[in-house]
Amino acid sequence: MRTYRYFGVLILLLFSGRTLLAQSPWDWLAGASHARDYRLHRVSSYDRSGRNGDARPIEPGATLTLLDEKGPGTISHVWFTIGSTDGKHLKKLVLRMYWDGEAEPSVEAPVGDFFGLGNGDYFQYQSLPLSVGSTNSLNCFFPMPFNRSAKITVTNEGSIRVDNFYYNIDMESFDHPLSPDQLYFHAQYRQCAPCKGWTNDWSGTGANSINNKVNVDGKDNYVILEATGHGHYVGVTHSVLQNQDDWWGEGDDMIFVDGEKLPSINGTGSEDYYLGAWGFGSSSSYLLYGVPVSGAGTAGSRYSAYRFHLDAPVTFTQSIRVTIEHGHANNRSDNFYTVGYWYQAEPHAKFPALPPVDERIPRMHRTGGPGNPVD
Repeated sequence: MRTYRYFGVLILLLFSGRTLLAQSPWDWLAGASHARDYRLHRVSSYDRSGRNGDARPIEPGATLTLLDEKGPGTISHVWFTIGSTDGKHLKKLVLRMYWDGEAEPSVEAPVGDFFGLGNGDYFQYQSLPLSVGSTNSLNCFFPMPFNRSAKITVTNEGSIRVDNFYYNIDMESFDHPLSPDQLYFHAQYRQCAPCKGWTNDWSGTGANSINNKVNVDGKDNYVILEATGHGHYVGVTHSVLQNQDDWWGEGDDMIFVDGEKLPSINGTGSEDYYLGAWGFGSSSSYLLYGVPVSGAGTAGSRYSAYRFHLDAPVTFTQSIRVTIEHGHANNRSDNFYTVGYWYQAEPHAKFPALPPVDERIPRMHRTGGPGNPVD
C-alpha cells in the first residue's frame, strides 16, 4: 500500500508517563530487543469449547460485554469484524468504554463512526491509529491506559440480531500502578443531520453574498468536541452527506482553548484542515490525514476524512472546544457525522445524549438550496 513509502518520516504514538513522544516507526525495530515490563493478554470471542464458533451474537436491544478486566494495564489494539444482515449495523451498534469503574463512558459512538465509517458504509483505509482492512476488519491502535479497571461493551440498538460479532482485544498488564497523572483515552460522537445553514440563496461557493459574511467567533459552528479538565485533543474522523450541490468544505476549523472567546487556532477551509487542497479532487489515505471517500460535489455525495494531531496534540488545562464551519460562515445545510478523540484526566464532563438510532442513519433532507429544491 502506498502509505508505507512514508514510514521513515511519519509519526509513531508512544507513551512515557503523560508525555507523547514523536518517533520514527523504525524505532519499533530499534527497540525490539529492549526488555518490556508488561505481560500481554488477549481477550477475544474465541470458542471456549475448542470448536470453531468464534463469534458472539447480539440480540436486538442487548449489550455484549467484550472486556471487563482489572488493572493496571493498557489496551494496545482492538479488532472487530461483524457479520450482520442489517445493512445499517455500523450505525446501530454502539461502542462504549469505561475506565476505573466510572459510571459514565469515556468512549461512546456508533461502531462504524468510531472507526471512521460515519456514513454507515465499509471502505478500506490506513491511518496510524485507525484502519479498515480486507475484508471489513476494524482496527484501533490508540493506547488506552487504566489503573483499576477497563470495561468495553457493544449494544445493538437495531431491530435485527447480529449473528456474528468477532473481537480480539490486546492488553498489556503491569505489576505496578501507572503514573498518577496518566491521561485516559476518550472519544465522543456528534452529528448534525442536517446542519442549519443561514441561507439557501446562492448559485455557487464563490457567491459574494456568502463570502462576505463575517464569522470571527465561531457562532453557529459545528461542534466536534467540548471537554473540561486538562488533557490534549488528538484528532477527528468526519463523514459528510451533502444535501446541496457544490463544494461543502469552505468552512474553517476553529479551536477554542481554556475559555477563549476567539479561537487561538483558526484554519482556512475544511479540506485544508484535513491536509488536502482544492476541494479533495481524489481519495487518499495517509497515516495522520486523509480523505478515503471523496464524492462528486453534488447533492447526495458522500465524503469521509480524518486528521490526527499525534505530531503535536492540542493541549488544554481547563477546557477545549473544537469546531468547524459547515460552509463559509455556516451557510450550508449538509449532514455531518464526527468522532473527536482526546486524552484527559478523569473525571470528564458528561457527554451529550446519543441521537436516537433512526436519526443516526444517513439520509438526504429537504433543505432547499442548489440541487435540493423545496416543493
